[in-house]
Amino acid sequence: MSRIALVPAAGGGSRMGAGRPKQYLELAGRPLLAHTLARLLAEPRLDRIVLVLAADDGWFDTFAWPEDRRLAVLRVGGPSRAESVRNGLAVLAADAGDWVLVHDAARCCLPAAALARLIDTLDDDEVGGLLAVPVADTLKRADGGLRVAATVARDGLWQAQTPQMFRAGLLARALGGELDAGVTDEASAVERLGLSPRLVEGDTMNLKVTWPHDLPLARAILAAERGGRVE
Repeated sequence: MSRIALVPAAGGGSRMGAGRPKQYLELAGRPLLAHTLARLLAEPRLDRIVLVLAADDGWFDTFAWPEDRRLAVLRVGGPSRAESVRNGLAVLAADAGDWVLVHDAARCCLPAAALARLIDTLDDDEVGGLLAVPVADTLKRADGGLRVAATVARDGLWQAQTPQMFRAGLLARALGGELDAGVTDEASAVERLGLSPRLVEGDTMNLKVTWPHDLPLARAILAAERGGRVE
């Protein structure tokens, strides 16, 4: 049995409005993606780290990347995250029983303890699961005019994070066939098979860089870990 981290990184990050894919934005002297890969490479129980890029990605080769025999690059990314994961799985041809940990390229502050907790908790699980944190804030549902239509009870609600860890065979089956807008992460695809992924407590530091104001937060987290100043 192997444990394979799969990082879909074929998106353009249009919400950042930065003129380049967000995974290549500068963060503490390196591209954001380099921090993400470093977090995964620091976990010795991961046998392979596979990066899935778009076929026409012109940015990756302009940077220096970690030299590690476990790191592989596949240029088979699709127009959606789910398609990138599916394409990557097809090329990997992993054993059905291998664990695949799908991790967002833009989650560059993944705490080592959270990753270790995910592996420890799920290694013997029949389904697999994901890192997540309980929803702490009051939730509002908006109407078409951006006014509050309802307050949503937060009891039992969790915010999904990554990595999301499932057996390769199960994940390939879950992502097979037509992919619709309801498949927003690997867990939602597995849920459509009638299975219940396990929730493993994540960490609020494991933020996903999505909007421009997320970059200063990521810089602050990295600086705090180093005990130094924000760059």
